Amino acid sequence: MKERTNDARIVIVGAGHAGGKMAEALREAGHVGPLSLVGGESHPPYERPPLSKEMLGGESTVESTYLHPREWYASSSIALRTGSVAVELDRQQQMVHLANGDALPYDLMVMATGARARRLNVPGVDGPNIFTLRGIDDALAVRSRLVAGGRLAVVGAGFIGLEIAATARRHGMEVIVIEAALHPLARMVSSDIGYFFADLHRNEGVEVRTGVMVSSIDSDASGVRLYTDDGVTTTADIAVIGVGAVPNTELAARANLAVDDGIVVDQWGRSSDDRIFAVGDVSRHFSPFLGRHVRLESWQNAQNQPVAVARAMMGGTEPYSEVPWFWTDQYDLNIQLAGSPIQWDSVVARGNPYSPGYVHVFVADDVPVGAIAINNGRDMRFLRQMIARREKVDLEALRDPRRKLQEIAALASS
Repeated sequence: MKERTNDARIVIVGAGHAGGKMAEALREAGHVGPLSLVGGESHPPYERPPLSKEMLGGESTVESTYLHPREWYASSSIALRTGSVAVELDRQQQMVHLANGDALPYDLMVMATGARARRLNVPGVDGPNIFTLRGIDDALAVRSRLVAGGRLAVVGAGFIGLEIAATARRHGMEVIVIEAALHPLARMVSSDIGYFFADLHRNEGVEVRTGVMVSSIDSDASGVRLYTDDGVTTTADIAVIGVGAVPNTELAARANLAVDDGIVVDQWGRSSDDRIFAVGDVSRHFSPFLGRHVRLESWQNAQNQPVAVARAMMGGTEPYSEVPWFWTDQYDLNIQLAGSPIQWDSVVARGNPYSPGYVHVFVADDVPVGAIAINNGRDMRFLRQMIARREKVDLEALRDPRRKLQEIAALASS
């Protein structure tokens, strides 16, 4: 990265987790110039993981999800503009135009526009009693309908869908999950782990239907009827659609920035315009660790990528390069995933998913490239270390449940 000045006018478009963290990180990196943070929602920046868990279940408040109270932004000389939508980016004039007619000049700009819930393209999807869950207001709307004895249909068995199912079941609702793939989390885990998730929810009383697709929906004030391609009709009081997310790249695309399933940026977050950066769910960044461009929707990426990009904008040279890490809490289980393996030649399972402390390691040429741990955060810490080092390990030791992963990790690094 070339030299940057710490008094540049910076505008951040997108006031979600990544945008809020970006503003904070810029101040911590030494930026003292004018700093504007623009977001379309009425809330200040907040974390999203609680939305489908604690906040959805009523165990936490809206304010507890905020990165900082509103007054923190003013005290940090950050002009937070919530309820403001950026409609045009003029790269030639270096100006961000807002829907209310205001225009914000910039020397440097950050796109943190996030992602929106993917639309299920079937007839009837826009009817009453059908929800998605992407933001605080979505979570509040769904929470108001979680009633013991009620019936919820969830379309999509990804992390969000399964977490919603677990939360609703815990609150006494009947729950049906409908998934087009043959098992839950099909894009993230191997089939044996996917089937474990299906069993987990079935054992909690959830009806899990896999390998079927919703073909149409009919809904009114009395409830929802979902028709699937196997001829079955599922009735529910409400339905939540959770079939993934789409990056909000429209503003960038209209400004002719490079876009490909996200705003394409390098390892420092820099886009095809040297003055514009992107972070969070909308960024498709080059990962030196993975050796390819990747778009990550995770707490880790929203929290850590802005720190690296802020330092780069202030003249730093260290790229953003981390082992991807995700987690989900469902019922009494914490499941963590690390790495982003495309290919592996063997899998090492320590224990089994139905026993405490299970670990599932993906290996390529004797090198751990990915891992899953169930209720075993301690071992995941050592697995992340091994994955980050990209060094060969003793597979016999790894297969031996009597050998501690801390010991194996230490041997691999010696």
